[in-house]
Amino acid sequence: MTTPFTAQRPEDMPDRDTVAGMSGLEFLQAMRDGRLAGPPMAATLGFSLHSVKEGVAVFRGAPAFAHLNPMGAVHGGWYGAVLDSALGCAVASRLPVGRGYTTLEFKVNLIRALPIGMVVDCVGRASHVGRSTGVAEGEIRGVEDGRLYATGSTTCLVFGG
Repeated sequence: MTTPFTAQRPEDMPDRDTVAGMSGLEFLQAMRDGRLAGPPMAATLGFSLHSVKEGVAVFRGAPAFAHLNPMGAVHGGWYGAVLDSALGCAVASRLPVGRGYTTLEFKVNLIRALPIGMVVDCVGRASHVGRSTGVAEGEIRGVEDGRLYATGSTTCLVFGG
């Protein structure tokens, strides 16, 4: 599961002027719709931006054999990467033109093991986006079974403008 257009080389990535000229929501919608390249990491980890609206970002994906740890379970870093993406993008979706963000910290709570190939939605919801910080909470749930696999939260630094 990858975005419609995933960056394969540095020149595929959107340039700073393009990004700076869009609100966070416009940028994310362009990525979701394939008008701008999605990040190469998402293709490597098997997830992509599925939907976005102001304050909410949903990533969909499925862990693969390549994402297993030495004990044969999906590595906690996979959960963390999907949650960090959804949480940060939920914050970004509320940013005006000229503003950006970066993750200051995030927390992941693993609830149960994800089977290989299990399609999940990771929903991030921004609860606060202010002048200097953004806060979001999220969860990973199975698309077919609806079960909760992980939760997470983040605090982001908001900058620019």
